[in-house]
Amino acid sequence: MTSPLDLAPVVPVVVLDDVADAVPLARALVAGGLPAIEVTLRTPVALEAIRAIAEGVPDAVVGAGTVITPEQVKESVAAGARFLVSPGWTDVLLEAMRGAGVPFLPGVSTASEVVALLERGVREMKFFPAQAAGGTAYLKSLAGPLPQARFCPTGGIGLANAPEYLELPNVGCVGGTWMIPTDAVAVGDWGRIEGLAREAAGLRPGG
Repeated sequence: MTSPLDLAPVVPVVVLDDVADAVPLARALVAGGLPAIEVTLRTPVALEAIRAIAEGVPDAVVGAGTVITPEQVKESVAAGARFLVSPGWTDVLLEAMRGAGVPFLPGVSTASEVVALLERGVREMKFFPAQAAGGTAYLKSLAGPLPQARFCPTGGIGLANAPEYLELPNVGCVGGTWMIPTDAVAVGDWGRIEGLAREAAGLRPGG
């Protein structure tokens, strides 16, 4: 199973209020070069949207975000999620994600949380909330003593500062919403979103 950290430099973090937007939005993101799509479980239609993308956009690697309970783990995988992302973790949640059969990124914001996950054999994590928790300076500090940990920083990241994160050796990708403007989704301007996705896909240093 390919890690979501290795699919593209940016993972779009999608909050959907209308399931009808799911497939055209995913198609636009994939066409722009961002195949890994995190649909957050923050809205009532999220699971239905994951199912629609999984069935309707075969080139997309759709995942579930804001996963905080074992029940959500089961529901997400049943809907077709191919990876899981949580804002934080507990042993109960971690075991549920570990047993789901798909890659997962448990959320961390401190060195102790990173060490605890490394003890449990987990090396790939979400760093959240990235900017509020110390940003690139904090991740640089972690790289020395904990080089085996790899991160997807999310939270407060946009087009301007994403390259700073992507230059770090312990960052596989970043998560963000800037390529999915709410006004573009509202009017179905999928071409604009595809263009923003293509710009984001080219952010990796040397890419």
